[in-house]
Amino acid sequence: MSLTDDQKSEITAARAATHQTRRPTVPALEDLLFTPLPVLDHGFVRVVDYMGDDAAVVQAARVSYGRGTRKTTEDEGLIRYLMRHHHSTPFEMCEIKYHVKLPIFVARQWIRHRTANVNEYSARYSIMDKDFYIPAPEQLAVQSSDNRQGRGDVLDEATAARVLKLLQDDAEQTYSHYEEMLDADGIGLARELARMNLTLNTYTQWYWKTDLHNLFHFLRLRADTHAQYEIRVYAEAMLETVKAWVPSSYAAFCDYRLGAVTFSAKMLAVLKKLLADEQVDQAASGLSKREWAEMMAALGK
Repeated sequence: MSLTDDQKSEITAARAATHQTRRPTVPALEDLLFTPLPVLDHGFVRVVDYMGDDAAVVQAARVSYGRGTRKTTEDEGLIRYLMRHHHSTPFEMCEIKYHVKLPIFVARQWIRHRTANVNEYSARYSIMDKDFYIPAPEQLAVQSSDNRQGRGDVLDEATAARVLKLLQDDAEQTYSHYEEMLDADGIGLARELARMNLTLNTYTQWYWKTDLHNLFHFLRLRADTHAQYEIRVYAEAMLETVKAWVPSSYAAFCDYRLGAVTFSAKMLAVLKKLLADEQVDQAASGLSKREWAEMMAALGK
């Protein structure tokens, strides 16, 4: 993980400061506040601000005043009911803001989640850091034969070494040319033009703010085992911050979203027949081959 001296000083100052507030705070998340959680080789995720907690979700659902007097078990039960029945609005009452350092190609995948507020490091105004994502050899794999957007078998040692050299050499060369084009005593090209030559494994940074409902949607997709590794590890780091922030909502999310599967009406009909020890096959089920395979995989068959 790479932090500039200015960023290190900023983090130290932020963690040393204290503020009196009447707002609810979460001690477990306060302990993590501003601290960079390492991701990949030079990336990180850190929480820089948040609003609300589990009680805010409960309060919004009940539209009540104050913190409430009900038992914790009742609050947890309500949160689980809300999650189970897809009531999203109460979870929208909580918000969190992250500072993230990530490779550009991961950022371009991440930005497809359009329900957040984003402000990215400007390469029109500033010079990009000389940090590149170079994968570990075990993350280098061939294109999957049955998944157009996934990976297959891991490359052998010699081929992986060749790929790593290509990635490193290309990144070094393009950044060297980037610096040459920016040189005020030489070409002096505008930053907004020079940046086009950088490789997609160059690291960028942004502030990313979202509410808890939309964060859960992001995490359900990106923390899934089928998600691309390079974005999944960011989601996994963010899950740890959510666990500290809203533990009851996190537990409900893990049970009803992250660790759950959804069956269609046709799948449910098949499941009922299987539970009744009736014979049913894919051809008679009304499911496509892919749907059938997904259902059988979910059932461990």
